[in-house]
Amino acid sequence: MSSTDGRADRFAGHVFSTPSLLAQALTHRSAGAPHNERLEFLGDAVLGLVVAEALYARWPKADEGSLTRARAELVRESALAAVARRLEVGERLVLGPGEMKSGGHRRDSILSDALEAVIGAIYLDAGYEVCRRVVLPWFEEAVSAVPASKVGKDAKTRLQEWLQARQKPLPQYVLEHEGGEEHARVFTVRCILADPALDAEGVGGSRRAAEQVAAEAVLGRLAGG
Repeated sequence: MSSTDGRADRFAGHVFSTPSLLAQALTHRSAGAPHNERLEFLGDAVLGLVVAEALYARWPKADEGSLTRARAELVRESALAAVARRLEVGERLVLGPGEMKSGGHRRDSILSDALEAVIGAIYLDAGYEVCRRVVLPWFEEAVSAVPASKVGKDAKTRLQEWLQARQKPLPQYVLEHEGGEEHARVFTVRCILADPALDAEGVGGSRRAAEQVAAEAVLGRLAGG
């Protein structure tokens, strides 16, 4: 699949009514302003919603934690860079001399950022519905290929079921520390089992997230034992 289509105002079938948006999306900060960092910020949010909607529709019984893990898998840097290569984003990037010389058009971080910027540009140019129709096909194969384990039960549920199946006491989750700035809280939780006697620590941006990390660590120790 090519993004080129022989036109400077076209990307993957979408013809920009404001071509300068596409030009900005494909301009790295090393090439000067206006560059694509603000569009990247916007595109990241739009892509998150597009992928979240697709997963929500495909996995109607998956819980929030499972959907979150699956989305993270689909929008990680290497996955986005792979899509960008398929769309030949690297061939259209505008880079400064230093980045050009060092092969920046092949770097995962630059490619993934540019792809998000293009998504942001399409959103601004034509609105969410058009953006979704253009972007979703880029990820349909990957969404279909998400393994069931990524959208299965969360760690706390799996740990509880493991213990109940063996008639063992349920775990305790103890908040050990809470800190960080108001906009970036950090929670540390310890998951404690009485039988078998073991525990593990988890850290996350919320108490719930830290509990899930701790439960996953305990499950890992149970499997290893």
